[in-house]
Amino acid sequence: MAAVAGEPEVIRDKAAMRAWSRRQRAEGKTVVLVPTMGFLHEGHLSLVSAAAAVPGPVAVVVSIYVNPSQFAPTEDLATYPSDLAGDLRKLASTGAVHAVFNPPDLYYRGAAVSGRPAEAPGGAAASSCLEAGGDGHETWIRVERLEKGLCGASRPVFFRGVATVVAKLFNVVEPDVAMFGKKDYQQWRLICRMVRDLDFAVEIIGSEIVREADGLAMSSRNVRLSPEEREKALSISRSLVNARTAALNNSNSASEHIKDQIVQTLTEAGGRVDYVEIVEQESLVPVETIDRPVVICVAAWFGKVRLIDNIEIHMQS
Repeated sequence: MAAVAGEPEVIRDKAAMRAWSRRQRAEGKTVVLVPTMGFLHEGHLSLVSAAAAVPGPVAVVVSIYVNPSQFAPTEDLATYPSDLAGDLRKLASTGAVHAVFNPPDLYYRGAAVSGRPAEAPGGAAASSCLEAGGDGHETWIRVERLEKGLCGASRPVFFRGVATVVAKLFNVVEPDVAMFGKKDYQQWRLICRMVRDLDFAVEIIGSEIVREADGLAMSSRNVRLSPEEREKALSISRSLVNARTAALNNSNSASEHIKDQIVQTLTEAGGRVDYVEIVEQESLVPVETIDRPVVICVAAWFGKVRLIDNIEIHMQS
């Protein structure tokens, strides 16, 4: 793809975004969407590079929107990091981004409820205010089986919010292709299933996890780790690599034994384990023995920061 001259166009209006995409397609370009919540790091920029590498003339759109509906009232919406100016500089430096979609809000908030004004976007209760009654947003998408387990067990509203906002982005941006990082493995599989089941004309491409030099999976939340917590968090990637090695060296390894080893490693490092699961790669169904392609998924707290990571294991049948 030829380098993009100048700054990417910043679009905030939904109708303007849709019209922009339709113009690009009329010119024979493939519209490629990279959905993000901002505070971009090298992992996000790798998605941009992958988007630019899609065959044919492409028009790359990066969305920056912190989606309130995927946060429960007790979660970290209010403290989720943001740096729009920095994000725009990073995207401009790639020479690959044609437009940035940065809507002020993607949800219809409706009129005041019981004499109170509708919640401002990004407010502390923004996720729950969408259900506060009145004539505001009330339509949700559920991928009923894939949203259960893993992150869905401890974050019951998360995937409802993810599926809904991604569907909204697809309806607004109308991309031909969308890029998702495989660090959020369950999210990637869930979006693939939603696209299949609802006949979205969008090709989903999963991009490999990008890691820091010491192995920590890149995440916008890493900035909230203290130096000591960050060092302890390296136990996640180390335990996953060790688990993969053990599984590949011992065919039909027992999942429970490997899971117990990971839990022990994380706990001894000072982490608080949310879950460790070994599941089939597409169905996300737990397996008892590692005798087929699986993915080991981990979520753990270090300090006040919840981190997720995973590693695929491609067993030969």
